[in-house]
Amino acid sequence: MKQIIEVDIRTRTVDMARCKTDVLVVGCFSDGTVLDKTVKALDDKLDGAIRGVTKLGDFKGAVKTATVLYSHGKIAAERVMLVGLGEQKKADLDTLRKAAATAANQAVSMKLKSIALALHTGIGDKLALSALGKTLAEGAYFGSYRYDEFVTQAKNGRPGSLRVEVVDPDAKRTKKLNEGLCAGAVIGRAQSFARTLANRPANVINPPTLAKAAAEMVRGVRGLTCAVFDEKQLKAKKMGGILAVGAGSHTPPRLIILKYSPPNKPTKSLPTVALVGKAVTFDSGGISIKPSADMDQMKLDKSGGIAVLATLKAVAELGLPLNVWGLVPSAENLPSGSSYRPGDIVTTYSGKTVEILNTDAEGRMILCDALAYAAKQKCGTIIDVATLTGACMVALGNYKAGLMGNDDDLIAQIRKAADQSGEYVWHLPSGDEYAEEMKSKIADLRNTGGRWGGACTAAAFLRQFVGETAWAHLDIAGMDIFQKGTEYAACGSTGFGVRLLTTYLMNLTS
Repeated sequence: MKQIIEVDIRTRTVDMARCKTDVLVVGCFSDGTVLDKTVKALDDKLDGAIRGVTKLGDFKGAVKTATVLYSHGKIAAERVMLVGLGEQKKADLDTLRKAAATAANQAVSMKLKSIALALHTGIGDKLALSALGKTLAEGAYFGSYRYDEFVTQAKNGRPGSLRVEVVDPDAKRTKKLNEGLCAGAVIGRAQSFARTLANRPANVINPPTLAKAAAEMVRGVRGLTCAVFDEKQLKAKKMGGILAVGAGSHTPPRLIILKYSPPNKPTKSLPTVALVGKAVTFDSGGISIKPSADMDQMKLDKSGGIAVLATLKAVAELGLPLNVWGLVPSAENLPSGSSYRPGDIVTTYSGKTVEILNTDAEGRMILCDALAYAAKQKCGTIIDVATLTGACMVALGNYKAGLMGNDDDLIAQIRKAADQSGEYVWHLPSGDEYAEEMKSKIADLRNTGGRWGGACTAAAFLRQFVGETAWAHLDIAGMDIFQKGTEYAACGSTGFGVRLLTTYLMNLTS
């Protein structure tokens, strides 16, 4: 099995014309005929090749577009890649992130070994250089990622690594870029780690093997520990929701418990945040079985839990001054003689009882146990993330995750982090009117509501298990996968949530 591409990223102070690399990447806006001074100086060395291709209309500077020019020895770089940045007034961090991803994606497709990114030069003082460095690093990791772990033969094999440099002729600017680039590299690696785990199929990743991967992840990472509740401990803790969902599979369920505390720092005065992620390693729907079309994608129903694992990895490597719990309930939802059934009544960890109307509403059943456990640890904030409902995808498509919660300040903080990270959200309601639909006549709750507002009623169900703790819910259905490759990313898992959650936690410390 081949290794996933290894990215080596750093900054370098160098004149653009003297930057030796396989491809030098610069950005161009769609609404300006004047190049910024750095690109103009480069263009002069190239005898006007950049202006020539733009005047011909072969490259218009639209976002997610790129074209390659050959230097013919006029500069040190063998090629120059122009990447579109769109309208200058609309350019933001995500514009640069996608531009870097587009460049890295093309570089891997072209089987290049090195790229130099100078995409930031035309932004001016609009955005902080440290933020630009972080963003360019995240984009380089995102675009270069490929999942071909099980491809045993490659007729046109790709390089096993990519060297990326963020370049600038000014040493002071390079230093500022590097401040953010180091954090961006940590986040980029964590997101790639999440994508690999999520992409692995259910015959490779099941609850026990996911728990093993989590234990291996924390090995040697300062401040980060991992504990696992197996089926015996789940029974002893009376975590009936997790046990019910996992009852139909021969691979038993697990609750993975990660805990991060900053080494050598007093922790009592620091904020404590719990991240809870759904990890259904394969979701057939159980007895309420799903249609067969696209059921292969249900290996990605573990994406929320894996985003939590990867975020804890990033938090520990960044050494953030926070206490963070990562709770990942994991089960495989399959139909069998031992499966839980429609009509069953399940007693959850909180003591609340739930009438099962649909075994395909399983995510909320494992989350409710983990949420109640987080609340019992007296965490100040709880955020859960899950590929929870098709209804959210119907409402928001593949463009934004649903955000619901019980605390306006927390909602605002997550929305800010979403804008900064480029992992976008849309606030949806989940109040008492939705909770009313989740009441059962024969138990405390039922696990599905009516036909309408399914994302909102699901969130209202989860809300019953957090008590008075500030809580937010991210429904990432539709955001977890690229059905096909894009200009800036390969198909498969997106690792959605890693950048968003890590950015949120970083903001708490700033």
